[in-house]
Amino acid sequence: MRIAGAPISWGVCEVPGWGHQMAPGRVLAEMRDTGLAATEFGPDGFLPADPAERSALLAEYGLGAVGGFVPVVLHDPGHDPLPDVERALAGFGDARTLVLAAATGLDGYDQRPALTDDGWRTLLANLDRVADLAAARGLLATLHPHVGTVVEGPAEVDRVLAGSRIGLCLDTGHLLIGGTDPLALARAASGRIAHVHLKDVDASLAARVRAGELAYTEAVRQGVYRPLGKGDVDIPGIVDALAAAGYTGWYVMEQDTILTAEPPPGTGPIDDVRTSVAFLETA
Repeated sequence: MRIAGAPISWGVCEVPGWGHQMAPGRVLAEMRDTGLAATEFGPDGFLPADPAERSALLAEYGLGAVGGFVPVVLHDPGHDPLPDVERALAGFGDARTLVLAAATGLDGYDQRPALTDDGWRTLLANLDRVADLAAARGLLATLHPHVGTVVEGPAEVDRVLAGSRIGLCLDTGHLLIGGTDPLALARAASGRIAHVHLKDVDASLAARVRAGELAYTEAVRQGVYRPLGKGDVDIPGIVDALAAAGYTGWYVMEQDTILTAEPPPGTGPIDDVRTSVAFLETA
């Protein structure tokens, strides 16, 4: 298994005001110390924008680069997203995976608009355009169904699968919070799954988010994401289903978290990541 990390597990996030942001040196050292082989980029500014500088920095910690999470507005008929995607891909260097999110155009993930039919036609066409653009550059484009984006729930995921050619990022946490059974999706759409984010989830908090009783950001603050094996997602079943389908891509450890202050050395997010890696290695 190719096991990677993501800076969001250390509270490093693109959302304004998300929380305390840990320095790259400590995050990368802790990724190395937990046995991770590579990382996604994290938000703009976390790692060097120049691919050669970024690769050199990651190499100091024995890490490779998986790719990047790129939120882009894809549903607006008056906005062409390809220049935004091209700018992002220009900085990918030797990283091969574009993790695309269908952004709403609003800050954060606590509210989202419902799309019109025109919006859906534009979104689906743009997903294929982005997939083709990435493929022409030797890269893999995936769509990440994500809470607070325009592709969140089961009907929206199904519409993307039926109406576009882009691969999926199977994020086990965001899917469950949005109302999709990630194990069922892993079995039913294995041929479309091109990238994987592994999260475990407190199902009771997830249900409150779906019901509109709790904002997504507050749910993260309260610990909706759990270390693998400590929540309600069938991680072993998902891994087995993907293995049976021949999946050979990355498994990215992600427990989105919000920090209020710098953790003392040797404590903090590293504990949850270490627990998750150990669980995955025996799953």
